[in-house]
Amino acid sequence: METSHSVSAIGLMSGTSLDGLDIACVQFMFHSGKLDYKFISTTTVPYPEVLKDAFKNPFNWVGSRIAQVDEIYSSFVAERILEVLSNAPDFRPKLIASHGQTLFHQPQAGFTFQLGNGSVIAAKTGIPCVSDFRSADIALGGQGAPLVPTGDELLFGAFDNCVNIGGFANCSFQENNLRKAFDMVPANFVLNSLAQKLSLPYDDGGKLAASGKLIDNLLGDLNALKFYQIQPPKSLGAEFVEQEIFPLLEKYKKHNTVDLIQTYTEHIAIQIAQNLKPGNCLISGGGTKNNFLINRIEHHAQDTELVIPFIELIDFKEALIFALLGVLRWKKMDNIFASVTGASKDHCAGTIHL
Repeated sequence: METSHSVSAIGLMSGTSLDGLDIACVQFMFHSGKLDYKFISTTTVPYPEVLKDAFKNPFNWVGSRIAQVDEIYSSFVAERILEVLSNAPDFRPKLIASHGQTLFHQPQAGFTFQLGNGSVIAAKTGIPCVSDFRSADIALGGQGAPLVPTGDELLFGAFDNCVNIGGFANCSFQENNLRKAFDMVPANFVLNSLAQKLSLPYDDGGKLAASGKLIDNLLGDLNALKFYQIQPPKSLGAEFVEQEIFPLLEKYKKHNTVDLIQTYTEHIAIQIAQNLKPGNCLISGGGTKNNFLINRIEHHAQDTELVIPFIELIDFKEALIFALLGVLRWKKMDNIFASVTGASKDHCAGTIHL
């Protein structure tokens, strides 16, 4: 890395938990081979109902429907960015880095697709936009995910483990001087859908889980799913939940919903704990606020200290790292590690829209 300079960027994260668009305005400081960051401002913007409804069942859409929703989503993103910038007149980003909203992720079939047209976002904001970070990795034989471990390595490498619990939970760690990472288990994507059966958006603090009872047979069925025996690199998408998780939960639908929630929470905790290295673990994402889940992870991973950071990093770590991925792409530096995704080589991914 070059000596002392800074780059300002906007990172956008739009996850499978569907709780909104995370926008992080960040300044990155490069100092003689070292990298640091500072949040300038952060916000989460809820999705309008038209988008939330669309995201829930894209699997039978025709092509024109995909194009229509992509335009609605891209315009929504651009408008929200302009609103953020209107409240931060001194912040002048070099670029926008957009993760997009994943509709389809099937690396084994050679494709992934995220809503979010970088050309539309760039045109409507007047700021270059880097998007489509996953496709090149899949073309190089990788999983196209997870991508956040690049930031774990460059910004949070002092931790023995990094875990993010969002729609899916993934982990990242050093092994034989290489960054390793993979998706571990569907998390809030499933918990939120169960909470919504009780007319609640999510399990606030894990209170629903705490009030339930464990369903031993369901827990056994969940932990026996073949995905958990596959060696990394590996990644998860909504398709796995639709095909594997929801049918199992349906099999036990006669049980109280809070019992399903407790059992699935225990499943998440077990899958996370058994993948952690001894030492410490920086934990982030919405699941960090689920006290019951955190307590269960600690119960199952007694050799690992969970480190919960300040609230801005909990909520915006992924948006922060996508901003970094965009900056690295702009600087023509590798931003995807083959040791993480299984691609044939490290590479510089993302499409730049001017």
